[in-house]
Amino acid sequence: MSIAQRVKRYTEEEYYRLEERASYKSDYYDGEIFAMSGGTANHSLIGANVIRELSSRLEGGPCKTFNSELRLKIESTGLCTYPDASVYCDQLKIANDDPSKTTYLNPTVVIEVLSKSTEGYDRGFKSANYRSIPSLTAYLLVSQSSAHVEIYERHGELWELREFKGLDAVLRIPPLQIEFPLARFYVNVSFDDSDPFPA
Repeated sequence: MSIAQRVKRYTEEEYYRLEERASYKSDYYDGEIFAMSGGTANHSLIGANVIRELSSRLEGGPCKTFNSELRLKIESTGLCTYPDASVYCDQLKIANDDPSKTTYLNPTVVIEVLSKSTEGYDRGFKSANYRSIPSLTAYLLVSQSSAHVEIYERHGELWELREFKGLDAVLRIPPLQIEFPLARFYVNVSFDDSDPFPA
């Protein structure tokens, strides 16, 4: 007969303090801390492409694009996480309970690049948490195995799913009033699991 191991629980204050000293990023929910694993070359490339493309399209306007270093807290659930990319169109609202003042609350758009190890988390639990953010107008799921983007877009109390498939598709993000070829998210990306930069 095995004995269940007790899971150590942390306060938000302890989590914030640990994150300041950590060499890797972790999510926090309901007293538990979850270390985030590193990504593949494709995951990293797509994330960089997403940030570059959105930053370029939004340059000079009120919306700013941030990479995965920016921590987000979902006030309604307490989840603290690091989206692969996020866009903030209003003044950044800081979480008051974070002593370091580096956790934010009000993204307009959140983007996650899907991976085998986290796809269920991104589509399920994380997606439900994101959709509870009052300021959020769209949530993008970007595939790294094919040219495919899903956008969940808020319309009042309802969320509508739209999909864009193929490098020739024109990706439209109405909340940001931008559109561009989906291929821009996949520059230098190989879909056959080979090294995108062979020797």
